[in-house]
Amino acid sequence: MKLMAVTDDSQPILVLAQKIIQIQQIVDYIQIREKTKTAKEVVTLLEYLDKGAVPKDKIIVNSHLDIALSNGIQTIHLPERGLSGQQVKDQYPQLRIGRSIHDYVGAMEAERQGADYVLYGHCFETNSKKGKVPNGLSPIHEMKKNLKIPVFAIGGIHVDRVQALLDVKADGIAVMSGIFSATHPFAAAHQYREAIKDAIKL
Repeated sequence: MKLMAVTDDSQPILVLAQKIIQIQQIVDYIQIREKTKTAKEVVTLLEYLDKGAVPKDKIIVNSHLDIALSNGIQTIHLPERGLSGQQVKDQYPQLRIGRSIHDYVGAMEAERQGADYVLYGHCFETNSKKGKVPNGLSPIHEMKKNLKIPVFAIGGIHVDRVQALLDVKADGIAVMSGIFSATHPFAAAHQYREAIKDAIKL
C-alpha cells in the first residue's frame, strides 16, 4: 500500500516546502494541491523542493498542467470535472495522470479516459468536507473488481483506519491534514508508514 501526502493549501510556501522536505523519504508521493496559491507561488514551491532534493518522480501537481510540463513533473492530478484525461494523454503521452472520483461510475470513466490512477473520496468524515456525508468504503470493492489501475483513498484517514482500507484492497491512502496539520509532520508521516506495515503483516 502506497502513502500519498496531499498539501492542505493553508500554509506559507516556505513552511510548506520545509515540511515536504522533512517527509520526502517516508512518503511515496506528494501531491501539490494549492488551489488558492498563484502560479508563481506554486513554481516557487517546486524550486524550493528541487533545492531540497525532493525527487521529481514523487511530486504530483494538481490541475496546473502548464506548471507540471515546464518544471519536468511527470504526474498531473485532475479534478473529476476538469480537463479530459484523454486529451491530456493524447497531447502529452509521457505524463502520468491521476483523477479525483467519488463513485464507481466516475472511476470507470476515468480509466476509460486514460487515467493511471484514481483518488476516491471522501471515505470518512473530515473537516475539509464538513457537513458532507462520506461516500464510504464499499465502492472501493467494486472498483478493485473491475479497474486495472490503482485506487487511492482519501478523506478522514486516521492511522487507526488504515487496516479497514487495506481490507477493501485500496492500493494507497492519501493524507492531507493528518500530516500537514500535525505538530510534527515527520512523526505523523512515520506513524502512517508504520500503520501500513503493521496492517500488511496481519
